[in-house]
Amino acid sequence: MKKPLVEIDSDSGFCFGVTRAISMAEEELRRSGSLYCLGDIVHNSDEVERLCSRGLRTISHKQMGQLHNVKVLLRAHGEPPSTYELARRNNIEIIDATCPVVLKLQQRIKAAYDSPSHPQIVIYGKPGHAEVNGLLGQTDGNAIVVETESDLDNVDSRRPTMLYSQTTKSLDGLSLIRCKLAERMAPSVEFSSFDTICRSVAHRVEKLREFARNHDVIVFVAGRKSSNGHFLYEECKAENPRTYFISSADELDAACVGHAGCIGICGATSTPRWLMEQVRDMIEKITNPSVEKA
Repeated sequence: MKKPLVEIDSDSGFCFGVTRAISMAEEELRRSGSLYCLGDIVHNSDEVERLCSRGLRTISHKQMGQLHNVKVLLRAHGEPPSTYELARRNNIEIIDATCPVVLKLQQRIKAAYDSPSHPQIVIYGKPGHAEVNGLLGQTDGNAIVVETESDLDNVDSRRPTMLYSQTTKSLDGLSLIRCKLAERMAPSVEFSSFDTICRSVAHRVEKLREFARNHDVIVFVAGRKSSNGHFLYEECKAENPRTYFISSADELDAACVGHAGCIGICGATSTPRWLMEQVRDMIEKITNPSVEKA
């Protein structure tokens, strides 16, 4: 079997917010050897396990309610005000790793919701997503979350409305929702929309499409729980049908990478570089077994 060219996408991997959260966790773990994290610090089980081996313990909101006098890290997705209030009641020290982009969006939504006009807040996002829950909390749970056109049935077209977006949604998706919502609004009713999508995520899409086009086979590496991962995988798949989703090197199918002259490896904003490197090493082992024998 001819050895293929294997390339890792230089633009794939942790975004700034995730990198910052992990750095903050590692710093505290070096200092104290243990730390609680509210929810998975990143939607990648391999990275979570790596940090767990260093003393990071993932907890739920319910478990946090039972803790007192400890330190808890809030991940990049952000949290609603109720989480901070719980921490105050239980004397929990918060290590706040909320992504600055998400934090700014939370502040914008809260300011809009608390304004004298008290507009209807609509959030384009995935229901139940951690970031969306944090955004909802800025409106006391009164914002309306929409992900598809049918969700717009829940919007009151007679009320002044402001539309925001979860930071990791697609620009095309936001554009569609904006247009469809504008069509539904009653005449003379004020409607404003804001592009609050993180550019470090949005700009990856076109680069990823080009990367996918320039390789015979694409191996997309991401955690099963990563919504960003599934979105970017579909973007790759649309450009290159020979795109395969895996979460670890062990899931690699030799038949998928065989007989390819050029193989590209890429991933989500929650995919660690070291995991993509493991996948690269496995591909090289599969396609050039003589290296292993040597």
